[in-house]
Amino acid sequence: MTENYPYSPKKQSCMKRISICNIPVDAYTMEETVGLIDDALQENRPIHHVVINAAKVVNANKNVELMDSIVNCDIINADGQGVVWASRFLNKPLPERVAGIDLMDELIALAHRKGYKIYLLGAKEEIVSKVARILSEKYSPDIIGGYRNGYYKPDEELEIARSIGSSGAKMLFVAITSPKKEIFLNKYKDEINVPFIMGVGGSFDVVAGFVKRAPRWMQVAGLEWFYRVIQEPRRMWKRYLVGNIEFGYLVMKEKMQFNKAK
Repeated sequence: MTENYPYSPKKQSCMKRISICNIPVDAYTMEETVGLIDDALQENRPIHHVVINAAKVVNANKNVELMDSIVNCDIINADGQGVVWASRFLNKPLPERVAGIDLMDELIALAHRKGYKIYLLGAKEEIVSKVARILSEKYSPDIIGGYRNGYYKPDEELEIARSIGSSGAKMLFVAITSPKKEIFLNKYKDEINVPFIMGVGGSFDVVAGFVKRAPRWMQVAGLEWFYRVIQEPRRMWKRYLVGNIEFGYLVMKEKMQFNKAK
């Protein structure tokens, strides 16, 4: 039930890609994703990575700029368990969830093993500086190519992109809200000129200890979103309640269209 896409300069192998609610998603495991990124970095091929969840699928179907920024990526993983469940319901199952924060952890460990530098962009100054300190202590100060908080004016974007490009980093992790981070990366990827770029949402908050991640059993059960609502009910309830309902509607609509076409 997957579609095989031929090799192109934008794609690093013969890919297994499906479509969910008009969004392409790559049917890769965590191990496969890390392997493809590792291969690309060794061969000096640029990789623009993005993860999607139910909320991002809904928003991309409303926001053309966000949609463009997603479909122009080289690897698109399903971060949300809801997307994995939807793939199974639509009879084109993804192998597993590839959570952005887990992938970031794997790639930072890879960077340490290979001697790559990373750049951290996003969150408040106290958070991103703490993340840089934590990673320096865990691995080595040499791993940090640079960092910057995520609060800036639109007319500063080009200067920031060029600064990242001159940092010598081989990986860029951007912890800014959606769709700002996706649009920024898509717009300035040439100026950034870092081999691997990826948006990581609120991951810096978790690494720095400002936000607790859901227990493992809730992650496996697909209830990580519910844990976030419990932690920040006033900010998150509408995003997840309304977003999940809209996502369910899009999935049901696609299912009915498929059944009608049979």
